[in-house]
Amino acid sequence: MQKVSLGEFKTEWLEDITEGNPTTIKLGNRFAQKIINQWLELDEYSDDIIICDGTGDGGIDIAYLQKGEVNGNGEQEGDVWYIVQSKFGSAFQGTSTLLAEATKFFDTLTGHRPRLSSLAEGVTERLKTFVQNSSDKDKLVLVFATSVTMSDEEKRIVEDIKILGKNKIGQIFDVEMVSIETIYNRISEKEEESEEKLRVKFNGQLVSSGNELLVGSIKLVDLYKFLKEYKAATGDLDLIYEKNVRKFLGSRRKVNKGIEKTLLEKPERFGLYNNGITIVVNDFSEEDETFYLTEPYIVNGCQTTKSIWGVLVKKLESGGTGYSEELEAYKSKLEEGIVVVKVVKVGAQGEDLLIETTRYTNSQNSVTEKDFLALERDFRNWADQMAAKYNVYLEIQRGGWESRKALQKQNPSITPFFEEHVNCFDLLKVYSSGWLGEAGLAFGKNPPFSPGGTIFKQIVNDKQFGLNDLYAAYIISKEAERFKFGKGAEKSTRRQTRYLYFMVFIELLKDVILKAELNESYNDKHYYTKCILNFYTPENKGVFKELQENAIQVIDEYMISGGENSYTKEPKFLSSGDINSFLKWEQLGKEDSTPVLKSLIGDYKRFLIRTPSYKDIVKCVKESKNID
Repeated sequence: MQKVSLGEFKTEWLEDITEGNPTTIKLGNRFAQKIINQWLELDEYSDDIIICDGTGDGGIDIAYLQKGEVNGNGEQEGDVWYIVQSKFGSAFQGTSTLLAEATKFFDTLTGHRPRLSSLAEGVTERLKTFVQNSSDKDKLVLVFATSVTMSDEEKRIVEDIKILGKNKIGQIFDVEMVSIETIYNRISEKEEESEEKLRVKFNGQLVSSGNELLVGSIKLVDLYKFLKEYKAATGDLDLIYEKNVRKFLGSRRKVNKGIEKTLLEKPERFGLYNNGITIVVNDFSEEDETFYLTEPYIVNGCQTTKSIWGVLVKKLESGGTGYSEELEAYKSKLEEGIVVVKVVKVGAQGEDLLIETTRYTNSQNSVTEKDFLALERDFRNWADQMAAKYNVYLEIQRGGWESRKALQKQNPSITPFFEEHVNCFDLLKVYSSGWLGEAGLAFGKNPPFSPGGTIFKQIVNDKQFGLNDLYAAYIISKEAERFKFGKGAEKSTRRQTRYLYFMVFIELLKDVILKAELNESYNDKHYYTKCILNFYTPENKGVFKELQENAIQVIDEYMISGGENSYTKEPKFLSSGDINSFLKWEQLGKEDSTPVLKSLIGDYKRFLIRTPSYKDIVKCVKESKNID
């Protein structure tokens, strides 16, 4: 299989960033937004990223607050602030840049940098309040985003900054590094013939059970050393979870409070209370009573290892040269703690064994077998079918499209050759906001749409859901591009309303279905799909456009502040006065929760009936029953 080199990927990845000869500040802004969106798997239409870069930024180029969700155990997870310092090209001058920018941020947060821009000042006040009110669940992460990969010396300085930050701010402080290579590593498929394989020391007490399985235990401190060595070698600890379905829940998973409590209070009994972890590898070997794992991935035990990492970084890596009896006593108990381990050799081509291993080791967890199989098989099948039937590249992980474009440039005769692409999880949000009426949730949150999330489960458990539904979502998403939603919207009414538009469009369509005397199809989501596929045929694009125009007019009229049919007259908005939280409200557009919007959509339903093309719209909807 052909592999795109890092250089080729980087060239393609930077193409839209350098387009149009942007100013230095604009270049930095574009770079920072793209790399953070892909690293954190954020919705590109999200309005939650705060850009401060420029004069008076106080060491804050980008700020993003990731609100904690209620996990599968009913526990409220902590919040995470990501403060991004991005350095593109020559703006990054190595260790001096890292130290200068970290110092600038620390001075800002401690009140020693008074001349801040209004944006940076607002973020700083929020950060100060966050630090004061934080619990041990919360985190403040300083992220260094660079176009080049850091050297070992630079990585050591980052570790020093982490220790300094913990002393100045507290244990909630952390530092991360992300580069274009980080994104490349996440989406790159390693060539099997490549001689360069990651090999990591694993100092466990293991015995073989056949040729493909090692079972036993490893001390907590040795597992921590294994994770530390892995991160040092790859620059990104999250890569070790790349074969784990839970990575799609968001790579910044919080620690499990029950696991953390055991680690802090009774680490010596950890092995008795925890189910252990499963690691899959290309190969394993034993040399001088020490095991080495080749290309290791943790497929079960994500929360366990994340918790171990989070707790032991705080306990063992906080610095200080003094002596603490309490810490020494903890270290003594920690030495007795172990984790039960299974190491499974799946080989370089062991896809079936990998899937079976992950399926069974996660069978007792909140991520169900259906979730995993849907992600690993259904999505791949949909990607293949989308390519074969529609010649559209379905991007399952952000950054994949840049890799594919680089491959196509490398080999212009490759088939299929894609001109169009779409991100899979964006399509799930489009489908959910329109077909399922979850516009507020789609705009406000990511976890419900990822494996294990409520909306994701609702979709994949629908046996009829498939390629046509995804493609119909792609159609209305593509058609909506001409309305220019998002941060670059030409009309302020469209800045935050992309998902609401999809909901309104389907509501208008449902009324046409009723008028076409297809009452049994009114609540049939897959009939909406058939209608959109039929609308998209050349002979029906005119009536399709009519329906779209009516939907966008609803949005534009509704979003005029103070207008007769304005959102500002909604009871929910009047009670809060916050447009952002209103548009992210889970009840947005549902039943009688937004009476002004309901009335306005009703007006446009009646208006649509009086348009000259309405009979053609009805005819098209009726004929949609013949769409396969």
